[in-house]
Amino acid sequence: MQVKVVNTKGEPVGKINLPEEMFVATGNLKLLSLAIRIYLSNKRRAQARAKTRGEVRGSGRKIWRQKGTGRARHGDAQAPIFVGGGVAHGPTGKENYKMEFPKSLRRKALLFALSQKLEKKELVVVDGLEEVEPKTSKIKKILKKVAGDVNRISIIVPEGNHSIIRGARNVKGMHLLSVKSLNAYDILTGGMMVVPKSALPSMEEIYTGTTEKSGGKQSRKKQEIQAFKPERIEKAVRRTKQGKNTRNTKKRETGQKRQGRKTRS
Repeated sequence: MQVKVVNTKGEPVGKINLPEEMFVATGNLKLLSLAIRIYLSNKRRAQARAKTRGEVRGSGRKIWRQKGTGRARHGDAQAPIFVGGGVAHGPTGKENYKMEFPKSLRRKALLFALSQKLEKKELVVVDGLEEVEPKTSKIKKILKKVAGDVNRISIIVPEGNHSIIRGARNVKGMHLLSVKSLNAYDILTGGMMVVPKSALPSMEEIYTGTTEKSGGKQSRKKQEIQAFKPERIEKAVRRTKQGKNTRNTKKRETGQKRQGRKTRS
């Protein structure tokens, strides 16, 4: 899919072919909803905590005797039934809200979110943004020309680029997203998305399965096998054969000794 590329002045300077795997991905809203819910749940931290009856300050004396008063039997005044007492089955601060999400579905939701951004025309490819002087005033003027008057802007920062971070981190409504850690939630809630032209190749490598990171352990093993020279394999085979031969000769010698002992006896 072809998209126009603009410079830092907001003028079109050409077109670029975006990978269809990333920006024309298929999916559904249920998958996006699930991805966002799991992302927010994993970010959640247990902060609420209530005191039990053993932690509330006060005496442990029995408030009145067991029998003879006509009242209900009770222990101390810190029981959950009394005002000012402890809380029964309250939050402990140790709750675990972590949820698992398969890597394939997480990536599918991310690519579908990028496709939605492009479909709604909330994505702009900018050439030369990483070369701008890291000053907030200059970045604000450039973003106004490129993205227009919007309240929320997100910039995908290329790897190793610090000028964009230093220049845009103080802009109001700005969200700086690392090219290595994109997720569906940040993309959908980030408003107008500005993508530097230099960040597109690394995005394609990371999120379309062409790098070692996307391949995982299997790709590393393949690389190790390819890097393993045939000379080393031949040496390893020779060593194993030599080891087997030595073992067989030792077995023969021990067997002959045992037979000699039997004949003597």
